[in-house]
Amino acid sequence: MALSPQFLDELKHRFTLSDVVGRQVKLVRRGREHSGLCPFHNEKSPSFTVNDQKGFYHCFGCGAHGSVLDFVMNTQGLEFIEAVEMLAGEAGMDVPKPSREQIERDKKRSTLAEVMESVAKWYMAQLKGQIGRAAYDYIKGRGLTDETLKRFQLGYAPASRTALKDAMIARDIGEDQLIETGMLIKPEGGGASYDRFRDRLMFPITDRQGRVIAFGGRALSKDAKAKYLNSPETTIFHKGATLYNWANARAASYDAGQVMVVEGYMDVIALAQAGIDYAVAPLGTALTEEQISHLWQMADEPILSFDGDNAGMRAAGRAVERSLPMLKAGKSLRFIIMPEGEDPDSLVQKEGRQAIEKLIDNASPLVNVLWNNLTGGVAADTPERRAGLEKKIFGALSEIEDENVKKLYQSEFRNRIWDLFRPVRKSGGGQRGQGGFQSGGFQRSGFQGSGFQGGRGKGGYRPREPLATGLLGQTSIGRGRGISPVTDRIEKVIILTLVYHPEIMIKHEEDVARLEFTYPGLDAIRNALLEKAALAERLDHEAVITHLEDRPEMVTLQKLMNERGLRDDWFAWDDAALSDALTGFEHIVSRFQHITAAHAEYVQAEADYAAEMTDENHARFVAAQEAYRALEEKEADKDGYRLESGRFSFN
Repeated sequence: MALSPQFLDELKHRFTLSDVVGRQVKLVRRGREHSGLCPFHNEKSPSFTVNDQKGFYHCFGCGAHGSVLDFVMNTQGLEFIEAVEMLAGEAGMDVPKPSREQIERDKKRSTLAEVMESVAKWYMAQLKGQIGRAAYDYIKGRGLTDETLKRFQLGYAPASRTALKDAMIARDIGEDQLIETGMLIKPEGGGASYDRFRDRLMFPITDRQGRVIAFGGRALSKDAKAKYLNSPETTIFHKGATLYNWANARAASYDAGQVMVVEGYMDVIALAQAGIDYAVAPLGTALTEEQISHLWQMADEPILSFDGDNAGMRAAGRAVERSLPMLKAGKSLRFIIMPEGEDPDSLVQKEGRQAIEKLIDNASPLVNVLWNNLTGGVAADTPERRAGLEKKIFGALSEIEDENVKKLYQSEFRNRIWDLFRPVRKSGGGQRGQGGFQSGGFQRSGFQGSGFQGGRGKGGYRPREPLATGLLGQTSIGRGRGISPVTDRIEKVIILTLVYHPEIMIKHEEDVARLEFTYPGLDAIRNALLEKAALAERLDHEAVITHLEDRPEMVTLQKLMNERGLRDDWFAWDDAALSDALTGFEHIVSRFQHITAAHAEYVQAEADYAAEMTDENHARFVAAQEAYRALEEKEADKDGYRLESGRFSFN
């Protein structure tokens, strides 16, 4: 079966090679490549390498080399067409039927690519001739060298209505071919065809193999209706599936380990001249899902650069929204907002390559940009508005299709929400919020965290709690039946954390055994958990629930699990990562121990003062009381522990 090179190229591009190879070979990532034991010969040390950017595997031991199609054929014993059909089925592509029409179409595509190459060369010649002097002077005035003009094949389309048409027909290129490539316009009402591009500086657009498939033209006349004009959609050009400078940037991105997306042709060219060869640009439209997929073939975290004006902010927001459903492990985006009044072209001309590289080094991750987009300028100074904000945030996160990535985003944003709304506490001469907006997002309009009105400052939703403030700043539930409402809540959260993350007991079994619970029923649940841990069987949430079924402790536990007031203590619940649950557990146990020790000191001092009311005993009683109350209000007691941007971490 004869299959077109275009179809085979597209099929290969639909797959990440390391994913396909990883089905049969255990791969380890090493820099921008993966390595493992070769499946084609016996070896003890890995010599088999997979390169996703270049789309091939190679074994330095036996010399095996090929694409995803070769790997499937050679590992599964399939014929070429069988491998094509298998992969096409996975990719949701229809394998073209062998027909004379298909062969003719493929031949026509090749012919049209040859036509476009002839057009590009003719435009280049015009730029260097007398007719293109004004265009040449203009582009040289933009700081481009002759070497750069040649590298990017810049040209000039004369102002004459049929200059290109006449030149191409003289070269035996048919008028119908020029119309099909979009280079000529054929009036619908009849009449002679004419050149689409006139009096414009011409930028050839290539496919990922470097073949010219379209053009972009910049008007040189001030009277032109459109400053930039792109080729229309044609048989060989689909703007939403193409990137400017695609072919050159593919190789450069492999060497640099990254790819940068800018807004215009001149940005790409100026950066390349300065030595940043891995920049590409969309073609006059917002970044599409297909373009994002192409970018992820080039780098794991493409850098998107936008101008700091309103249009740039909107474009960045659309890129975030469009990428959310596509996020998957290891694949994300980073964002740059250019300084006010600058674009990559102007900035690199003024300050050089290092200015751009500094911006790249400080690019904001997608998680920060999304957070700032969702919260910037949003009022959340009442419980109802806060609930609305949370609904908005988690509604946006529901767009993420990869369940693991979605879960981690939800956990991260719960942390940030909690950090925004944890209560004020005494600090020096007044009160202040301890959370605030601490995301490292853009410092430009629409991406700046300080626009959020539910954080620090006047009117923020930060209710001042009474003395018995609950764990993590939540109001205590009812009147405590243990030491205090504070310790009641801490004890409940400790138990919930152990129930949902019993693996913690592997590290802290003895610590759990030494805890003294005062809230009714919790001690029995703790003992049941220790029983389960001692059995040395599978230790996870499901196993714990099975162990507690039909036991009286389950009644108490069920009440805890349904206690909505504990939901904000995010690390205790099933959707928290084990590492976060472990850190949270160690934090609250440390706090619990400090509070109970201070309480015991306070009770003893009170008893001593009651027995003998001396000035010394009174002073000790007052000091113990104040120390105990201060610990109830203090948020963290564990040495080296702090909260940053809503995350648990250690110094």
